[in-house]
Amino acid sequence: MKLLLLSGLGALALLVGYIRLAPTDAARWHIDPFVAADPAPGGARDLFQADIAPSQVLTRLARVAEATARTRLIAGSIEEGRMTYMTRSKLWGFPDFTTFEARAGQDGQGADVAILARLRFGSSDMGVNAARIAAWRAAAGL
Repeated sequence: MKLLLLSGLGALALLVGYIRLAPTDAARWHIDPFVAADPAPGGARDLFQADIAPSQVLTRLARVAEATARTRLIAGSIEEGRMTYMTRSKLWGFPDFTTFEARAGQDGQGADVAILARLRFGSSDMGVNAARIAAWRAAAGL
């Protein structure tokens, strides 16, 4: 019985270690959120227009993302017009990736904005990615 318990704990430790230490291929996640395929279950996308310049949209969203616990920039910049952040869950460290991009509005005013959030492992995030998009938009005043 003890051997079975120790084996289970060892397997769990290996899984958690893999989740936390697996390398991240930034190019796989830093994709155009306007044209990316619909996110798999557990992912979310939001397309909207803002009344401010694209660089202002990105500055606001970046400020909010960088103030979010366990979140770091993995690719992109305001100058590039696209930024991708990785946010890890508190307990297990599961990585979620959120990419946002802002372009000059099609009508020549403001910005067209796309935010795409995806999970790397599993098939459900219990609504965390959609909630993160909504919270980041609200905090950025968008």
